[in-house]
Amino acid sequence: MSSVLPAQASSGPPTQVVEAQELAANTEQAANQKPEALTPNSRRAYADVLKLRLDAARALLRPELASMPTAPAPLLVANCADFVELLITQDAGRYDALTDAQEARLDALDDAPASALRDYARAEITLHLGLSQLLFKHVVMGGYHLRSGYHQMQDVVKHYPNFLPARKTLGVCEFAVGSLPEGYHWLLRLLGLTANLDTGLQRLAQAATQPNDFQLESQILLALIRESYYKKPAEALRLAEQLTIQQPDNLLFAYLRISVEKRQHHGAVALAAYRARPTGPGYLPTAYLHHMAADLLLYRGEYAASERENLAFLHEFRGQHYRKDAAFKLYLAVWLSGQPAAAAKYRALINQPGPADVEEDVYAQHYYQEAVALNPILTKARLQSDGGYDREALATLRAFHATQATLWRDRIEAPYRRARAYQGLGRLDSAWFYFEQTQTEAGPKAPYYYAPQAALQQGYMAQSVGNKPTARLYFRRALNYPWHEYKNSTDAKAKLALRELK
Repeated sequence: MSSVLPAQASSGPPTQVVEAQELAANTEQAANQKPEALTPNSRRAYADVLKLRLDAARALLRPELASMPTAPAPLLVANCADFVELLITQDAGRYDALTDAQEARLDALDDAPASALRDYARAEITLHLGLSQLLFKHVVMGGYHLRSGYHQMQDVVKHYPNFLPARKTLGVCEFAVGSLPEGYHWLLRLLGLTANLDTGLQRLAQAATQPNDFQLESQILLALIRESYYKKPAEALRLAEQLTIQQPDNLLFAYLRISVEKRQHHGAVALAAYRARPTGPGYLPTAYLHHMAADLLLYRGEYAASERENLAFLHEFRGQHYRKDAAFKLYLAVWLSGQPAAAAKYRALINQPGPADVEEDVYAQHYYQEAVALNPILTKARLQSDGGYDREALATLRAFHATQATLWRDRIEAPYRRARAYQGLGRLDSAWFYFEQTQTEAGPKAPYYYAPQAALQQGYMAQSVGNKPTARLYFRRALNYPWHEYKNSTDAKAKLALRELK
């Protein structure tokens, strides 16, 4: 009886209805507000961050931070500079100072008045802190801050639906969570993270197509996702070329152009972009550019120049990733140029202590542990195709003749190399034939990446002509292969392609 008395005595709507009405009113009010923006000074500093001119950006921000220590705009841009430095240099000697600064900025934002920009900056810096901690193997705290930042960003989007930068970041987070391979789902469950991949891409597209301070960043991220995960490179290629023409003094845009052209097997264009990149003491040292250049020179058979670039990378880079890959590429350069003593030295360098987290390092370490000699003809053809020199690759492959003594791995790789060369030349019937031959030679359980990659490429080829049943068949086949060096990325791409076919 008493449970119904409050309702009978009330003359207004139920509490739940009032709360819903208030939330709707707040949301409508937020939607009608003019979106907050960076200050002009912070915007100039952010432009310098994008150029990798971090000292110049910090100099611009210093007076603004001194006069307004809790202002979200300069705090956010200052954190972007620190995060970019850690991400690119991976310098453990700078880790404590830069992460301490990130935490101090979060404390400062707690004293700032609530606003879309304040709440966004706090969520963004929390995500930066979590990623920085994970990069340097502080898994527990990194996971905590990633989870916290993710949920904070969800709240920003909910309370400030017109604030596009939050849609950019949340969209990227949702895509990243939604596209992780099954092997990482335990981590997502542990962190309590769920996401709709399609919703993430829609949010990112909104930030990329409507004016806001981070629209260009959103456009770049969206183009890279479409290029890397959906095999739609045209947008990324066009944007990268356009940006380097518009801002020839921008090192990040040069980096973008080199990496996109390299992934699309445009070796000559990528190498030209590397040589045209801006240089000088005002830019953040970006050692990884030497590693990319070493690959590009290796593709062309310029082995001595490739060796010099990778030695420069190992000398200048402060991080631990890609060191095994660099040692492997050094080995290839001197081995293919007929220097067995130097080859043995660089091969041993692969096994130096260090992480094998990125797939390139996993491949290098697997090669070392497998202790089976590479075939020089197939290796040279692979490098030529990677650089887009497909006619040269086919000419090289004419010298390969399998015998009873030929390794099983090489018998699988040979048709795969021919398939990739024909694919690069647009001779798709021949490519399809050799992709099929690759899988026939491998069977269902070969522990090499050639067969699953062949199936993935056939899926893309079928998808491109609208043959969905055949595309679905080959994408599923790519997923069914057992462990190989590139399984995580292959599986992620196959799963995304299958989603797109629905």
